[in-house]
Amino acid sequence: MNQEDPRIKVVARNRKAFHDYHILQKFEAGLVLEGPEVKSLRAGHVSLKESYAAVRGEEIFLINCHITPYEKTTVRPPDPHRDRKLLLNRRELKKIIIRVEERGMALVPLSIYFKDQWAKVEIALAKGKRQYDKRADKERQAAKRDIEREFKERQR
Repeated sequence: MNQEDPRIKVVARNRKAFHDYHILQKFEAGLVLEGPEVKSLRAGHVSLKESYAAVRGEEIFLINCHITPYEKTTVRPPDPHRDRKLLLNRRELKKIIIRVEERGMALVPLSIYFKDQWAKVEIALAKGKRQYDKRADKERQAAKRDIEREFKERQR
């Protein structure tokens, strides 16, 4: 996903994914939604906190993604935690299924956004981090912050 693209409006990010996983490869997938869900998504009423993607047969689903029901709907709102199908190119789908089943990798949603008028989700093939990996990342970030702070002070 290109951050500078003016056609993209990010609705939600999964910051915890970068803390808990090594991100190996990213994919852009379409998201199958019902009418009121699109309205809620545009309003930013979505949470990716505990969500993940899973392979079921020859398809991939986004599981446990909470989209708050749209309050002004006249029809019965869908279940906020229902499983939502992801739309991918057949080649990408096969590649993901093989890597998840054979190598035991996880499928993690990174963000949900609108590209033009279409709802998209950025998913990633990821490998879980160990506790020592997380500690090392925190130390690296702290060192980087200290260096940047020192550099700013010296420029004054």
